[in-house]
Amino acid sequence: MADAKVIPFDDDRSRGSAAQRPSRRRAAGTRRAEESGAVGEVQPLTGRARARDDVPVTGQEPRQADGGAAPRDAHGERGGGGLERRVAAGLAFLRRRLTGDYEVDDFGYDAELTDQVLMSLLRPVYEKYFRVDVKGVENIPEEGGALIVANHSGTLPWDALMMQVAVHDHHPAGRHLRLLAADLVFVLPVVNELARKLGHTLACTEDAERLLGQGELVGVMPEGFKGIGKPFSERYKLQRFGRGGFVSTALRRRVPIIPCSIVGAEEIYPMIGNAKTLARLLGFPYFPLTPTFPWLGPLGAIPLPTKWTIQFGEPIPTDAYPLEAAEDPMLMFNLTDQVREQIQHTLYKLLVQRRSVFF
Repeated sequence: MADAKVIPFDDDRSRGSAAQRPSRRRAAGTRRAEESGAVGEVQPLTGRARARDDVPVTGQEPRQADGGAAPRDAHGERGGGGLERRVAAGLAFLRRRLTGDYEVDDFGYDAELTDQVLMSLLRPVYEKYFRVDVKGVENIPEEGGALIVANHSGTLPWDALMMQVAVHDHHPAGRHLRLLAADLVFVLPVVNELARKLGHTLACTEDAERLLGQGELVGVMPEGFKGIGKPFSERYKLQRFGRGGFVSTALRRRVPIIPCSIVGAEEIYPMIGNAKTLARLLGFPYFPLTPTFPWLGPLGAIPLPTKWTIQFGEPIPTDAYPLEAAEDPMLMFNLTDQVREQIQHTLYKLLVQRRSVFF
């Protein structure tokens, strides 16, 4: 694999011609259906899978006429026929996947697959393994664009995925978080396709501005590989946030910046060493050595079951600044430092409050 090149989020350059961009692919079923004339042009940034008559899309439990919850049936479902409904929904889902009757946006985001499959796979890890506590979710707006800025750690990017589940499952509007990722993500087989389906896209100014302009909730971790690949001795010490590219983007789109602090990810793979020569040969930014990896082989890749807390801080508004403020280096430096300090302060506060790494 060639050496991974990280495109800095604070670089305002366009990514160039289409030949230089990671491919934005439609689902195979969609392409087949288009060739036969069954499906029209994919609509960009639909946000959510459209409601269908043959699939229950509401997440609310059935209610009785008096407003009380309907009794559960033999399968533990409310309202009766729970198993039948789930089977019907599953068959309808499979039918749409096989016929290509589903939608993806220009970035490859598949809202239906994310809701019904990928989130269902991540949710047990979130709820049972890491037992994530979420605070401050009310600071995320119910609609419109916003930029969530979080610390990054843990050797592998479990923190980004858990933040995505936290927003989706705890926000009153069930919003989807569109994460900005390094280009290494989009050159790895399988990982590339899954990341696209989950709504991730390249960490560059062009894509970030386009998503925010469409009213999407966008997540960025400015520390990048410096944060996720730092040694265990530097845990919970934020690395530099670059030159403030995320602040410039928020100012241009006049969207709030929401600091996010994640505690628990630092300890899942305690990185005690870095095999730099092997990392260069494989084209990775680092090759971690932990107490279990690579000594235990594949078992060493299982993260430790730490207890997590994710806290979303108060939004920092940007709409009061003039548009030319996005070109003011001192303002970007000050706002970047403000976001970084708020995240660092919250990390220290959460660390003092937690009882144990694992409980």
